[in-house]
Amino acid sequence: MKQKQLTRKEIDLNDPEQYYLWRTTHDKASRLTDVRPQNDDVSCKTDVLHPYLDKIFEVSDKYLRRVFNEKLLHEFRTNCFRDIRGDRDSTIEQFVKAYYDFVKREYQKEYTGADSDLNQSIFSEPHAPKALWGNCLDFLRRMDSESVHLMVTSPPYYNARNYSQWKTLDDYLDEMSSIIKECYRVLDNHRPFVFNVGDIFDNDNIHTKSSWGKRRIPLGAYFTMIFEEHGFQFVDDFIWDKGEVQTQRHKNGNRPYPLYQYPINCYEHIFVFYKHRLDETLYPCPVCGCLKVNGNAYSGVGVKSWECKNLDCFERSAGNRGKRFSARTQLMTGLQRTENVVGEDLLQRWRRDVVKLAPVIKINSKGENVLGHTAPFPKEIPEYAVQVFTGVNESVLDPFAGAFTTTIESFRQGRNSIGIELNRTMFRDAVLTRFSNMLGMRPKEVEREWI
Repeated sequence: MKQKQLTRKEIDLNDPEQYYLWRTTHDKASRLTDVRPQNDDVSCKTDVLHPYLDKIFEVSDKYLRRVFNEKLLHEFRTNCFRDIRGDRDSTIEQFVKAYYDFVKREYQKEYTGADSDLNQSIFSEPHAPKALWGNCLDFLRRMDSESVHLMVTSPPYYNARNYSQWKTLDDYLDEMSSIIKECYRVLDNHRPFVFNVGDIFDNDNIHTKSSWGKRRIPLGAYFTMIFEEHGFQFVDDFIWDKGEVQTQRHKNGNRPYPLYQYPINCYEHIFVFYKHRLDETLYPCPVCGCLKVNGNAYSGVGVKSWECKNLDCFERSAGNRGKRFSARTQLMTGLQRTENVVGEDLLQRWRRDVVKLAPVIKINSKGENVLGHTAPFPKEIPEYAVQVFTGVNESVLDPFAGAFTTTIESFRQGRNSIGIELNRTMFRDAVLTRFSNMLGMRPKEVEREWI
């Protein structure tokens, strides 16, 4: 029986990889640089494979082989011809996204400590807030690398509460250092960590345990050094002005004489640290989609930039220079969507790096703690961070969730919100009540038994 000759559409629908081989062998003439309709203003969204995808692979072939071995290249190419449909511009956009996603997936595979069940539980339901009960270091060590787009937190202060006690300040800083190191791995590249911390007055217990060992401990300074030690870059320091503080300690026994005076501590830091892991992977030009690019030096510490060398690219300068870009600029451009517009009122309130925010009132007229937590921070901090540093549906993590303010606020703004809290016995009932009162729902709870 004579074998039936399949049409182009039939091959396309039955086997995308065979369609690719068939096209490249028998249809060389279809490899066009631009096959859009003559009227470029008319969108051409279709479910048909566009021939420009062939052009991308043709121009990019030797560059793709620098990045992927033969097996990975075959897998990536097959995925593209199976999944990418639409007009030329849509094809380029989908190819660039598919490439970034594929590179990240391969990078994540390099870390072997991730727990697939845990990550599935955290990231498979983006529209449900998550409460993870247990040690944040245990959870972080089992999360995929670069899987979270923003971290916002205020750490437990050294010996400031009965649930946060360490033998010495060095023990405290060592533990915080281990957590921040793991946060660096889990945080996505070119993304920020917003970290609220204030100074405390206590004994570091390093030299003596007697009362004369008490001093003002500049936690903000120590944490800045820890963050930079693990690869983060210091970017901004908002001063949270807490207003008039109700204390008489500064009067020092009403001694109006020299060397007795000191100010009331009425502020905290809101640090912004960025992760810029140097990534020298070749990335495709966002204009033509091709990987025919050369390095174009660095646009910042840890930020590699590229220049398109495809002479057929649709955007060339007057001097015939190609598009210059980086993975960071591509990320920032991708977030420029209507749903991610930041409100003018919010930007105006945070336009200066001294921001006046009233402390959270947690004790009511009856002397009851209405939040169930002794150290909540204002919702304005995560509200600002989430809107300014993430897009809708991205993931936000608070490794020291406490009253879960970050988790609640990020969920309200359409993000995949995740909070980790060690003190389940102490805070769980109050936290569940707070979720119910503020969101009308319970969070998805993940227990430490995962670990």
